[in-house]
Amino acid sequence: MAGHSPTVDSKTLWGGGISPFKVSYGKMMMWFFLVSDAFSFSGLLISYGFMRHSFEETWPVAENVFTHFPFFHGDQPLLYVALMTFILIMSSVTMVLAVEAGQRMDKSKVIRWMAWTIVGGLVFVGSQAWEWMHFIHGTELGALQLVDGTIVQWLNEAKDAIVMPGAEGLTISGAEAAALIKEGTEVYGANLTVNEYGLPLFGDFFFFITGFHGTHVFSGVVINFIIFVNVLKGTYEKRGHYEMVEKVGLYWHFVDLVWVFVFTFFYLV
Repeated sequence: MAGHSPTVDSKTLWGGGISPFKVSYGKMMMWFFLVSDAFSFSGLLISYGFMRHSFEETWPVAENVFTHFPFFHGDQPLLYVALMTFILIMSSVTMVLAVEAGQRMDKSKVIRWMAWTIVGGLVFVGSQAWEWMHFIHGTELGALQLVDGTIVQWLNEAKDAIVMPGAEGLTISGAEAAALIKEGTEVYGANLTVNEYGLPLFGDFFFFITGFHGTHVFSGVVINFIIFVNVLKGTYEKRGHYEMVEKVGLYWHFVDLVWVFVFTFFYLV
């Protein structure tokens, strides 16, 4: 009939009181944020993989770069990075326990496990800062930057011969090496423009990807601490639920999962 609008029983419509997926607004928005953030990390790792494939012959090998370990001399390839990864994964376990305790309204256990989660996050951030310091400082031997910008490694501590980059690892000594050494410049450590270990692009990706993730972890520690203080004050006991612990837990699990991908693609592959 013209001008007549069909009527729909309001009982069949969602009135907004209950989510269709039984997920609160806060959790849903957290998931939206995490998905969008996943795209950012995916873009960075894909870019890293593309550039590494493009310069495969001269790209530094991570296990030859990150060989330091606190209070130990000699090379310990990727051992410290593996320890950092273990600490971050264990902090995700303590966060799971905090969320589970919150679901049981066990305030004391929430306090305990959130405290351990915060400690784990702080240890990871501190370890990453220590790793950055060593990467920036470089080795005692350093490397040589030729006039064309190529980074070559010293063959020995006497610095009388050089090893050209690439899969062949061509060794140059004698008069030819002396001429290159005379014209070249010694470099130590890495920054955004030069890298003792090889291509500067490797250092650029290292600083940006690990720095971007480290910022996420530090932010997570700050948020966890705020929630932790609220737990101590009994804020969530008064509300009758610990959903805020669950929401910050989602974020913390996300940064842990992202680090697993960073560790795999940047350090292991």
